[in-house]
Amino acid sequence: MSAVNMPIDSGRVAEYNASLAADVQADYEALAGMLARRGADIERLTALAQTFAVAVPSWGVGTGGTRFARFPGRGEPRDVFEKMEDCAVIHQLTRATPTVSLHFPWDRTDDPAALREIARGYGLGFDAVNSNTFQDQPGQEQSYKYGSLTAHSGAVRAQAVAHNIECIELGQALGSKALTVWVGDGANFPGQHNLRGALERYLDSMRDIYGALPADWQLFIEHKLFEPAFYATTIADWGTSFACATELGPKAKCLVDLGHHAPNTNIEMIVARLAQFGKLGGFHFNDSKYGDDDLDSGSINPFQLFLVFNELADASQRDPAFRPVCMLDQSHNVTDPIESLMSSAIEVQRAFVQAALVDREALRAHQEANDVLQAAQTLKQAYRTDVSPILAMARLRAGGAADPVGAYRASGYRTQAAERRPARAGASSSGIV
Repeated sequence: MSAVNMPIDSGRVAEYNASLAADVQADYEALAGMLARRGADIERLTALAQTFAVAVPSWGVGTGGTRFARFPGRGEPRDVFEKMEDCAVIHQLTRATPTVSLHFPWDRTDDPAALREIARGYGLGFDAVNSNTFQDQPGQEQSYKYGSLTAHSGAVRAQAVAHNIECIELGQALGSKALTVWVGDGANFPGQHNLRGALERYLDSMRDIYGALPADWQLFIEHKLFEPAFYATTIADWGTSFACATELGPKAKCLVDLGHHAPNTNIEMIVARLAQFGKLGGFHFNDSKYGDDDLDSGSINPFQLFLVFNELADASQRDPAFRPVCMLDQSHNVTDPIESLMSSAIEVQRAFVQAALVDREALRAHQEANDVLQAAQTLKQAYRTDVSPILAMARLRAGGAADPVGAYRASGYRTQAAERRPARAGASSSGIV
């Protein structure tokens, strides 16, 4: 820890932790006793919590927006280097977000070596890199208005493929090992394009991208039900994503964004299916009420988040080598992005630990006996267990904060950032809008 540059003074964090230490210890001991009566070892769970990691999206530390408006926040980052500082704050206090996912061209830099060195100084690494062919950029020769990887124009498709290959090259320079591809391609009107032809063009483009992958890289295909293609999105569901990943080869996997589904979709079953067939690459965690709202993880349906991790725990038990990647993907319009990302990381980690509390032997017995009620109650017992003391202790032992949001607010970091980063027209690099 001493060799890492801490954005917030470690002494202030330690002082804040000291004020909470007695309460954290008391809560931890009380939970330990309750879990012991159930045959669960709190120390094993705390050690497990310390192994959990979820990546932070670089674009998430900026203020997001909607199709109607964007209201910039104080001290928001103006370039990728300031984004890294904010990401470092999140990891310093939560100790659960050791990697950052970059989005190009939003985060493009002419000196990736310098960016990698700065990240290393903060104790951070890089997760999957993300391409952007859903927006036109200044000086871009071809427009993506009518599609990118699926466009009728060969020149447009070639430009989109070239951009993805550039993302791979930048990712290699940063130490990343994966590329995530999401396209907004599709149709807004019936007859706008041939539905089968669009997917054929998509696969042709993706084969070129897949062919450029280094041997130790993965390609994550992200699907989304709608928007901006409101009639027919080319990669709209997990079935299409699975078919494309299977067609491309073993390095292609499916990525599940929790906000990219219709309301009431059984996402945990999708997770089980993709894991069963070896095509679950990872997740973008957020929450949703109506559409792709990208709300804070666990803010609407924490039970669904738990059920997703229940399936992941089952898959890990079947195959200890099963390691899907995890990333937050959220847009923060009315909250401090750092606070929302810290809270979300904690909620995802919470579901991870709760899933580890499921008595799988008892659950299997209830399922085999067709004891529906007790099978459901076995899951609910784990879900209802408040593992907050485990998470707090895991953070303290790793050098983080017992209460990350409280420590962050006490540090005055946002006010200091606002002083260091005066707003300039066109200088925001949030990337969302």
